[in-house]
Amino acid sequence: MKQHVPPSCVTPEHPDHALLSALASEITARAGGPENLGRDFAAMLRTCVDDVIMTPKTGRRAYEELEKTEKTYIGTRVEIDLRALLDLPKGRLDCVIRGHDVDIKNTMGTNWMIPTEAMDAPCILVAADEERALCYLGLIVARPAYLTAGQNKDAKRTISASGFGHILWLLRDHPYPPNFWRTVPADIVARIFRGKAGNHRMAALFREIQGRPICRDVVEAVAQQHDFMRRIRSDGGKGTRDQLAHEGLLLLSGHYDAPLIAALGLPTCTHSEFISSRPETPQQIELAARHGITLGGLLL
Repeated sequence: MKQHVPPSCVTPEHPDHALLSALASEITARAGGPENLGRDFAAMLRTCVDDVIMTPKTGRRAYEELEKTEKTYIGTRVEIDLRALLDLPKGRLDCVIRGHDVDIKNTMGTNWMIPTEAMDAPCILVAADEERALCYLGLIVARPAYLTAGQNKDAKRTISASGFGHILWLLRDHPYPPNFWRTVPADIVARIFRGKAGNHRMAALFREIQGRPICRDVVEAVAQQHDFMRRIRSDGGKGTRDQLAHEGLLLLSGHYDAPLIAALGLPTCTHSEFISSRPETPQQIELAARHGITLGGLLL
């Protein structure tokens, strides 16, 4: 998305204010309020992108690695998932809100392509900024005056620089779950994926990245195995947890080890997240011992 999005001029005096405000209120209400909208919308976008990247199956880790047709498909996924998130019926365009046909447009870039059938119709504008981990949700009536004069071969036009001011924002510069691999230095990523076996890669993941919750999807992507959860558990001395314990590292599950995670002062993990840590102080060693954790072959 643009680095500097201009402020909205959709005030009560604006000709589209009544319509766009009504649509915005309906969208927010269907999402369960502003807080739920921000949380669930951002999570939905992250899932739409990650499901197309398919790291566990393809080994790809970034949007830039996708084929052109896959990038296009993300827009279709966003349309379907947003409609489901808000429980909106489909109409002549992508959805119907308060009796109005509304188009849904998505971009991973800096602008949206508006088709001829959406001219003068309200549009939901969705954007995900992978580099800055920000997302956007806005509404505009796609009037010709707000669009560029030029068009592509399909007669689609983009929103002009001045047209951006006619967007009513529900979410602007809103936090968006970052692509995990963008947050990890390239040399660490290389070391993690250097291992030939799933156990080796997972051990490297939790050895290299300690004290940070790691979600199940990342674990699956690194393991690249059908039964990857078996590898992360104690597995008769063969699992990743066993291997790391021998090295003096705790590998904890947000589902099973939440009390120990809290007692160690580590970041809170959800039920589907994991975190590794190396106990160093006598107090930490005692806490681990109370939970029956064996490190380095000894019961601490």
